[in-house]
Amino acid sequence: MGEPHARLAAAADGVREALDRLGTAERAERERAYLRSDLTHLGVPVPEVRRTVKSALRALGPLSRDDTLRLAALLWSDEVYEHRQAAVETLTARASAVLRAGDLAGLERYLRASGTWALVDPLAVHAVGAVVSRDPAACGDTLDRWARDEDFWLRRTALLALLPGVRAGTPDLPRLSRYADAMLDEREFFVRKAIGWVLREVSVRDPGFVAAWVRERRPRMSGLTWREAVRRLPAGTV
Repeated sequence: MGEPHARLAAAADGVREALDRLGTAERAERERAYLRSDLTHLGVPVPEVRRTVKSALRALGPLSRDDTLRLAALLWSDEVYEHRQAAVETLTARASAVLRAGDLAGLERYLRASGTWALVDPLAVHAVGAVVSRDPAACGDTLDRWARDEDFWLRRTALLALLPGVRAGTPDLPRLSRYADAMLDEREFFVRKAIGWVLREVSVRDPGFVAAWVRERRPRMSGLTWREAVRRLPAGTV
């Protein structure tokens, strides 16, 4: 193993060892039950996972794209939930700086293996979303495919990846409308919730668009999607 690879392996080992010391059995069991997870849980609070990863990244200094992906893969490689959280934190911390459209295939593998919103959502918004915001044209075909995928976590990701553009004031409203309309009749909770979430965020800047969109589709919308979508609309808008 070359020196750079050995350095990354040592960093991954250090993160894992630190996290292994920080959890409690009581919290681990509570989180495992809450997330309905089949992974091993250590019971480490999310802020502690983030602090541990940030400390490791500071010690390593600026990482290249390849090294970022390699470190994330090392952290993900076992079936410990907090180790996988650390991989997600690594990817999201460096996404804006180094990830590009060609990395969506690798991110897709993580998304398919995640099995919980607690890993999917930060990847969707802060890793995939960062890549989509920087180069939407190069990502469109992948998002379109995910929006039709049998895996509902991929469909949820296709929606949530649009959030950074919404928050930056550059929403892709045609794509959002197309995805949300195609998924509107779904019974999957996490898809219904995601549609409402993204529409709610759009409504902060463009309440007229959201009000018109939900009025037209109200008979098809679940109560969950409706409540989420209209939560920030001015009273009397719909």
